[in-house]
Amino acid sequence: MTDTLTPISTVAELGQAIRARRQALGLQQAEAAMQSGVSAATFSAIENGKETARIGLVLQICRDLGLQITLSA
Repeated sequence: MTDTLTPISTVAELGQAIRARRQALGLQQAEAAMQSGVSAATFSAIENGKETARIGLVLQICRDLGLQITLSA
């Protein structure tokens, strides 16, 4: 797998990146939600860029999908 850097500047862009990774792994939303220990509704809200998701949950989902978050200035 090739590492790809994707600039993220909005919650919606983060959700899109999570969705793209889940789909690339061939996972259904419910499967990915179960793997991360969150409800399917919560997983859907995160993928749809809802700003109500706790950052800890988002980070857990990213880890579970093999995504790394890198901050730079």
